[in-house]
Amino acid sequence: MTDSTQAFDTAERTMWAGRAHAYAASFARLCAHPVERLLDAAEIETGTYVLDAGTGTGTAALAALERGARVCAVDADAGMVAAARAAGVEAEVALLPELPYPDGEFEAVVANFVVNHVGRPRAALAELRRVLKPGGRVALTSWGARRGAGQELFGRAFAAAGAVVPDDLRRLDPAEDFARTADAFAELLREAGFTDARAAELEWDHRTTVGEWWGGPAAGVATAGLIVTSQDEGTVVRIRREYERLAGEFAVGGHELALPHIAVLACGRA
Repeated sequence: MTDSTQAFDTAERTMWAGRAHAYAASFARLCAHPVERLLDAAEIETGTYVLDAGTGTGTAALAALERGARVCAVDADAGMVAAARAAGVEAEVALLPELPYPDGEFEAVVANFVVNHVGRPRAALAELRRVLKPGGRVALTSWGARRGAGQELFGRAFAAAGAVVPDDLRRLDPAEDFARTADAFAELLREAGFTDARAAELEWDHRTTVGEWWGGPAAGVATAGLIVTSQDEGTVVRIRREYERLAGEFAVGGHELALPHIAVLACGRA
């Protein structure tokens, strides 16, 4: 591991620490949208023994349990694990690319918006393949290079308010990065040894409210949250004002918003 990948992973752990509740009340609903298609791609059904890697507050794990699957889950953040356990998920703290399971333990692995949060995505995929039985399915989602207009909302508000992006905002080491397209994501799975690898974009409108959507960044959740919470009080006020002005473009009634989002879903076989 290089110093830059270690710094990226450390920054990710710091960014999410203590924010499980704020995440559940904001961005978790956005990230829940692809879950059923994720489980379909992994062929999750009654009796399937599945690992939910990077479970967060347990959304994908709970959906798999509803299908009758046997589920284990891990997350790097203790607060997320506690929230998942409280919801009824068998979860423990573990950090990719080192999982506490023997080779070939699971029949399926899912990871919903996880690969984009690890400093060594290739090593993470190799580890997910290690814990899969031969022929087992993997399915993953990630934010891609093509972004929906709703994904640009906070960036536009930051620019309009004159917010300054922190100098220490960590980026993935270029040597570890990959083109965030469906083709590149599928190729990444092939490089990790998966067969029948394929990927496709998903598009949807995330329905939320002006207040709910502001709540995540205001509480420091995700990169937008790091930017908001690093500003002085006056700049935060301007960001909120510009955000509310620009959010009007996505209004569908009252304070409700329909925010277009795009992600990539990839799957393969061990």
